[in-house]
Amino acid sequence: MHWMPDPSAGSWLRDRLDDPWNSSMHSVVPHGYPAYARILHPAIVRSLPDRPVPTFDDWDRMPGPEQQRLMELFVDEPTTWAETARAFGTVLHPLAQWQRVVRTPMDEDWQTRIAPDGREFSAPADGALAPETVAAIATHLRATTATPDDGVAALWEGFGGLLGHLGHTPSRAFLTPVDDPNHRAMLDRSVHDPFNNVFRRKTWQEGILSREISEGPRFRTRDRAYVLFSAGASEFADADWVLRAPWRDLPGEQHGFPPSAQSPSILWPEDRAWVLVSEIDYDSTVVAGSAELVAALCADTALEAFAISEGAELHGDSDEVNR
Repeated sequence: MHWMPDPSAGSWLRDRLDDPWNSSMHSVVPHGYPAYARILHPAIVRSLPDRPVPTFDDWDRMPGPEQQRLMELFVDEPTTWAETARAFGTVLHPLAQWQRVVRTPMDEDWQTRIAPDGREFSAPADGALAPETVAAIATHLRATTATPDDGVAALWEGFGGLLGHLGHTPSRAFLTPVDDPNHRAMLDRSVHDPFNNVFRRKTWQEGILSREISEGPRFRTRDRAYVLFSAGASEFADADWVLRAPWRDLPGEQHGFPPSAQSPSILWPEDRAWVLVSEIDYDSTVVAGSAELVAALCADTALEAFAISEGAELHGDSDEVNR
């Protein structure tokens, strides 16, 4: 895998997209493929063994030490949309939308909802897949292209800390303990001092990617910009692809975080037999390709996937079943 400074490799895909205001998925997913699969991103369920989750009022009345003991008993686990629908008494179907599945009332937060059985369900991540999920998908992708070792991976330029920039504030802040309150106050003033920042000389603020890549050309659709890397589906067929990715988060590792790398926003092979799109505002990934590929993805028990039709709408109001 290496950086592609020539963004023209994505021109064919841009030509198959609709305008951003179009309500169908084709503002981000290309037209023209025989079949499409929607792969739902896993959610998180939090449960308290042998005890119901306390209400917000009960929680507020608890002493601090009791809250701490209770927090240590919470268990967070990945969960499926099917399990979520069962918990809320809703219907899982190919165009289901999370906020409808968890019965979110108008103008209320749908990111975290408590089911009637007391479990707390947190929404899936937008625009990102776990390395293991990427590997499960890539196993099918590499089997349905004549060029499994050659292709393009596109990363949205806006992911936090990915690109460096010329400015006054770091590309990303890592929290470190500061015991001295005077020192902490001084740091806060230096970061949030707009008057002095105007006169301070801008310096290069490092990101995950090099300055050459950060300042290099982008592949642009009508409302997104991406950094391109050469990468075939075979590169992603095991979860260790994170360790090989040129965009591996090495600065994060230096601050004690485990190895990680953002999953591709778009991935396609040299022969364009399929396209994978993890749109940054979607809680599901769409794969466009052959009917055989879509059938294999939907049959994989490691994934929660549905076949959807060309022109499908995946916005928040498209779930008419669970209204």
